[in-house]
Amino acid sequence: MALLIDSSVWIDFFNGLSSRETDYVTDQLGRRLIVTGDLILAEVLQGFRRREHFEKDKNALLAFPVFNMVCPEIAIKSSDNYQLLRKKGITVRKTIDCLIATFCIESGLELLHADSDYDGFEDFLNLRVIHP
Repeated sequence: MALLIDSSVWIDFFNGLSSRETDYVTDQLGRRLIVTGDLILAEVLQGFRRREHFEKDKNALLAFPVFNMVCPEIAIKSSDNYQLLRKKGITVRKTIDCLIATFCIESGLELLHADSDYDGFEDFLNLRVIHP
């Protein structure tokens, strides 16, 4: 099963921060199929202040298979998932996290993240999450 790494982990990884998640990325590079998506690229790359870091890390991310994550079906399913979680008392703070979680669920991808917005998706919507 392929692994999608959320921007919450990539940002720490590219900033040289050590965590269970970033250590897991380091351990898994070259050992399993890691994929990324257009939404992840946008979130990660918009944070770079220096052009040389942007170019280097853009090329590193583009070495992975890149999925187009949003289409009308994912957008509608994401909205349905958001409403379902709201009814359970869970408010997801970021629309982009709803889209990423829904894409992973619908595509059968595992997700590595460091963002509590995904917890409800794991608890109630069968999002497969890696817990290093």
